[in-house]
Amino acid sequence: MIQIAILGLGTVGTGVAKVVAENAKQIERKLGEPLQVKTVLVRHFKDGPYRQLMTDDFTKVEEDDAIRVVVETIGGVGAAYEYTRRALLAGKHVVTANKQLVAERGCELLELARKKGVSYLFEASVGGGIPILHPLTQCMAANRIDEVYGILNGTTNYILTRMVRSGAFFSDALREAQAKGYAEADPTADVEGIDAGRKICILADLAFGHQVDPAAVPMEGITKLSLRDVKVAQRAGYRIKLLGRAVRLPGGGRTAYVAPHLIPEDNPLASVEDVFNAVMVRGNATGDVMFYGKGAGELPTASACVADVMECLQSSPRREEIGWSADGEGFQSPQELHTRYYFRIEGSLTDAAMAFGQVEVLSEDGETAFLTDRISGLEARQQSRFLNVLACMRVLA
Repeated sequence: MIQIAILGLGTVGTGVAKVVAENAKQIERKLGEPLQVKTVLVRHFKDGPYRQLMTDDFTKVEEDDAIRVVVETIGGVGAAYEYTRRALLAGKHVVTANKQLVAERGCELLELARKKGVSYLFEASVGGGIPILHPLTQCMAANRIDEVYGILNGTTNYILTRMVRSGAFFSDALREAQAKGYAEADPTADVEGIDAGRKICILADLAFGHQVDPAAVPMEGITKLSLRDVKVAQRAGYRIKLLGRAVRLPGGGRTAYVAPHLIPEDNPLASVEDVFNAVMVRGNATGDVMFYGKGAGELPTASACVADVMECLQSSPRREEIGWSADGEGFQSPQELHTRYYFRIEGSLTDAAMAFGQVEVLSEDGETAFLTDRISGLEARQQSRFLNVLACMRVLA
């Protein structure tokens, strides 16, 4: 009997316990022996099917030699960091879905795991049930990864889908997402791009092999997005999506950011709707490879956690280390990237042409919406400084 512990019994923690119980036969077949949840760490005891497993004392997990893997589902970087560190020091494997902890302290925790001869795995931290980190680090290991980008947050994608399909304003679509349980009561991390930002940091760390500090990554959400821009883009054959992007720059530098983009409707990402996520990885040998599925939710995320638990237990000898250098040298501002830009200005086509030269006009009715040629972010900012800009977004080309 293999025994594990779960830290936290929220959505993901409960899902892990369910997956272990409901898929017990399949898991036992693959591991060669049964897998059992022995202990669940909680702050407050409550009645339910897991009441007999609960404790509020972490030492009962830390000092129990029978517990081989700890699944951390607490979230944040306070208690979650401390318990993860102590579990690794005690020689236990740790699996997590905690994107904030991995983005901010993952390099340190991976190094600690390496020194203690155990694994620290976090497939569920990006894309929920979508397998992306394992393919990125192993299946595409023969590639130089030049870019990773995608729809990394289901809440914002649902809101944007409702704005396109029904013409809902942002505030109404957000209330609908909250009513359906897709958005938290405080949706800030989702709608301001913070959640997607943490995920793109993890993807960039693994893709490029160097630490990306989340504090250095510009994160723009969808709170300022106007329904007018959604409609203009749609009429012109584009969809607006919130993307996280990590790009290898000419000369060896790299950058990452989160922001709304106009995406051509023939791009596969344009048809990713509702709470679904999609990640595109561009390798120099494979070209573009897309991963698609539900990016959150109790069972999809729990499935990825339990798969990591099984990988920890099956790795003998353990697989080659995953990780990245703590050196953040070479990170540059996304303003260095060259792309087309979408602008909506209070003014005429003449005003747009005077600032940017030749432009592609999308709408003219007192306000002018247009696309520029490929320019850098610095050029976009400098050339628009004398215009009354109502909206500005990159175009994914």
